[in-house]
Amino acid sequence: MKLLLKAIAWIPLPVLYPTGWFLYFVTFHILRWNRERATLDIANAFPGKSAAERHEILRQSYRNLGDMIMEMIWGFGASLEDMKRRVVIENPEVVRSFIDAKKPVLLLTAHFCNWEWLLLGGAAHFGVPIDAVYQPQRVKSIDRYLRDARARFGASVIAREDFIVEIMKRSGDARAYALLADRTPRREHNKYWTRFLNQDTAFFIGAGKVLTFLDASAFYVHMRRVKRGHYSVRLSPLAGPPFDDDVDEQVSERYARNLEQAIVESPADWLWLQRKWKYPKSADEPRRRPRRARGAAVSGNADP
Repeated sequence: MKLLLKAIAWIPLPVLYPTGWFLYFVTFHILRWNRERATLDIANAFPGKSAAERHEILRQSYRNLGDMIMEMIWGFGASLEDMKRRVVIENPEVVRSFIDAKKPVLLLTAHFCNWEWLLLGGAAHFGVPIDAVYQPQRVKSIDRYLRDARARFGASVIAREDFIVEIMKRSGDARAYALLADRTPRREHNKYWTRFLNQDTAFFIGAGKVLTFLDASAFYVHMRRVKRGHYSVRLSPLAGPPFDDDVDEQVSERYARNLEQAIVESPADWLWLQRKWKYPKSADEPRRRPRRARGAAVSGNADP
């Protein structure tokens, strides 16, 4: 399998796209993979849209996922210049300025557009150490392949369960840490509840503790589809020192608002198949609203 993936990576991307279409056709029309759950989630998120409009969002989301899988494999064999051309960072100086000032940054993003290219493109443009948190694969050979492929332009990956230990080891280093923060916490874990796409929604909480420990600043990383196989990326500040006591809630709320805006603007680019709403909020779990915070993140400016 590893050799097959390496061989596929050398095939021109336009030749790979029909395979992505085939994956879409099988998963959407034949297997109907997670269609019932995703259909309900989209209906709850966009009650004002017609059934036909919601169906088109779902269908296009599957199409985009098929393209993304092919782009991911191709990207693992792409050159540095190819990746820079296909993923354009609008404000890379934000990260560079913090690293140059010997200050770490936390980059929070989502399963939106092509998150695999986001790591490769960021590493290609920023030219700084990036540690990305990931979920290890059960098949060891595939896991090694993905780890090596993601590290091609200088990034490295940290298993999710090792993240806290690893940042403690690297706390004195000026690095960028990247996390996909739109997954749903387990029911028994601490979480932050907020209204998101017209539904009570649970988000991970704890980024504020990481920021405080590292004395770092956090940014939301928004990826936008320009055209097929081409993306634009912009970083927006979420929080930075000095921190308030409820920085965890502040970061989670601002992240949710940024992601919600991105989904409303381009709903088919989000991964609806991930089942964001896995369980309801219990009566004894109130939604918490953070205080309006002081500092750079509120005004939209962040300085190292």
